[in-house]
Amino acid sequence: MKRVMLTVAYDGTAYHGWQIQNNATTVQQTLKETIEKLTNEQIVLNGCSRTDAGVHANSFCCNFKTDSTIPSHKFADALNANLPSNIVVKKSEEVLMDFHSRYDCKAKRYIYKILNSKNKNPFKDKLIYYYPYEIDVELLNEQSSDFVGEYDFTSFCASGSEVESKVRKIYDFTVERKDDEVIFSVTGNGFLYNMVRIMVGTLLDINSGKIQKDTIKEIIKKKSRDSAGITVSGEGLYLDKVYYEEVL
Repeated sequence: MKRVMLTVAYDGTAYHGWQIQNNATTVQQTLKETIEKLTNEQIVLNGCSRTDAGVHANSFCCNFKTDSTIPSHKFADALNANLPSNIVVKKSEEVLMDFHSRYDCKAKRYIYKILNSKNKNPFKDKLIYYYPYEIDVELLNEQSSDFVGEYDFTSFCASGSEVESKVRKIYDFTVERKDDEVIFSVTGNGFLYNMVRIMVGTLLDINSGKIQKDTIKEIIKKKSRDSAGITVSGEGLYLDKVYYEEVL
């Protein structure tokens, strides 16, 4: 028996998130069923995280145990030949038997992509958040630095979360423009339910003047969801990188 880790990219538009659910098509279910058909085994597929409906991944890690004679590095090609085109295995490799994609993860990087232009782009529909109003990237890059540090991020957690501790450490948060796209990039040791989407929404509310600038640290201290900004929609969010070594 061996344990195989897959590094996967997917367009989450057609899926109701990563985790298997009743009466909904998910990435985990689709990938698990494809692995089982290939190996003729029932497997447990452990993911590094949970992504919500419509959210995407540039680099999502998951692992499973198998008795299959398929070489670990060959699983990527074998699975890609059978997966739908909106899921791609970028890499497959053998890992230690006690490795776990979620519990061994040290940090994750998410990006949030905004199309900031007068017109929508039909070729990026459902893959980017459309925001036609002017964005002051310099201001938001400056404001985003106030998220960096270890705090209780209750104010940036959607209701319904059942985690005991809402303390997380943010290593880095930047905002930059690439042509007509504005990219928010945040790296942390963990994220709460809708945390990145609320962070981005809060920055956009600062951009529009709905929330005063230089108040992010005050919002964090209040530990109240009502004090933060909107929750932007999921189509602009990507799990971009998973770290299994200490980041900073």
